[in-house]
Amino acid sequence: MAKAMYMHGDYEVVRNHKCINCRICERQCANEVHKYDEKTKSMTEDSDKCVNCHRCVVMCPTRALKIVKSDNTYKQNANWDMQSINEVFKQASFGGVLLSSMGNPKAGTIFWDKMLINASQVTNPPIDPLREPMETKLWLGKHSAAIQRDAKGKLINTLSPQLKLDVPIMFSAMSYGSISYNAHAALAKAASALGIYYNCGEGGLHTDFYQYGASTIVQVASGRFGVHKEYLDRAAAIEIKMGQGAKPGIGGHLPAQKVNEDISQTRMIPLGVDAISPAPHHDIYSIEDLRQLIYSLKEATGHTKPIIVKIAAVHNIVAIASGIARSGADIIAIDGYRGGTGAAPTRIRDNVGIPIELALAQVDERLRAEGIRDNVSIVVGGSIRCSADVIKAVALGADACYIGTAALLALGCHLCRACHEGKCNWGIATQRPDLVKRLDIEDGTEKLINLVTAWKYEIEEMMGGMGINSIEALRGNRLSLRGIDLTDTELRLLGIKYAGESI
Repeated sequence: MAKAMYMHGDYEVVRNHKCINCRICERQCANEVHKYDEKTKSMTEDSDKCVNCHRCVVMCPTRALKIVKSDNTYKQNANWDMQSINEVFKQASFGGVLLSSMGNPKAGTIFWDKMLINASQVTNPPIDPLREPMETKLWLGKHSAAIQRDAKGKLINTLSPQLKLDVPIMFSAMSYGSISYNAHAALAKAASALGIYYNCGEGGLHTDFYQYGASTIVQVASGRFGVHKEYLDRAAAIEIKMGQGAKPGIGGHLPAQKVNEDISQTRMIPLGVDAISPAPHHDIYSIEDLRQLIYSLKEATGHTKPIIVKIAAVHNIVAIASGIARSGADIIAIDGYRGGTGAAPTRIRDNVGIPIELALAQVDERLRAEGIRDNVSIVVGGSIRCSADVIKAVALGADACYIGTAALLALGCHLCRACHEGKCNWGIATQRPDLVKRLDIEDGTEKLINLVTAWKYEIEEMMGGMGINSIEALRGNRLSLRGIDLTDTELRLLGIKYAGESI
């Protein structure tokens, strides 16, 4: 009532003369935008309910539909734009926190796009990946700086447990609950086929996915949802979630309507109640406390699995990372402020944290300066959009990258940013059985494999053009990057030279 009185929707559904009243759009839309009018024998639409998921547009057999941005406007005001006014209207109507999904959509500097990659030509010739071997394999974990041999000269293996990746890409944490069973299954199957890993998030691990344990990273978050001995034993690695890029400093929330019987059992929580994880781990208030949890998890699993600590990119990230590197963790995962999420308070998503590019460069530099870079591997996430972003991240110091939103796009997500409503028309961010079945597991698996395979080819081509034949040789090689349209401060923080500057 209040919404209809004070504001219009953001989008308008436009239906043209090609509409044959087949009612497919009505059946496909979980938001009830489309309706058949028996009196006029024609389709009508309530555009205020449209979230611009494009399901109706794609499914329309006659291409009779399109969705456009509403041109409705308020009186011009440089301080109060339309979005700010509408958000006040919303909060005045329901008196609660504004929730949003996916990553920060606001305009801002995307540093990946301000960095250019070097290419070799004469003195350091390029390498042809079609004719010469290119190594994209890597290992995540502690890397010993010293080589030890026994009396017979054989190498002594002093390495802690490692994760072997065939390409420096992993699927980031997305819990069963925030995404559907079918989406989770596709991620698990694709990771297994690709020789990489997927992260099950803080929602526990469905028993159906135990078979993919060798490709699974399990999460221990503040709510401890679904954490038990077998859960830990089934995993290839364990991630302690301290923070998340989309919502640093707060916990998680899975709405009650998403907690069905399967999720109730997997998370070990009552059926149909909100799953709320607290902001802090109530047993971690210092690096010493974190060290104790790391040690406890290693003891519980016989010191056979690497431990990851995931943190959000915030202003004091370098000090935090330095402490984690000394705490016994094997891998640090850093999530930038443009990272996606199933649900986050809008104000926090759009205003808290820092870009992953700056956080990564500074953490890598700090750990090298302190002589402890080999104590940990670094994995970064938070809007890794393409293979070039991966190359640039590795050159800035990352060992590998987490991708989340890109993986969901491969599954069919159209970034309508309404995940928290549980009505995903593509069967991804929903638990409604009629919607979940729209995502075919085998088709989704194939698309994820295709995406990462394509990125791998591109990574090999870019490395070849740089005259580098191993992803390990690229790590931290900032001389291979140049900045453009960046300030002196930004160049200093990234640790790169301006375009045109020679070595």
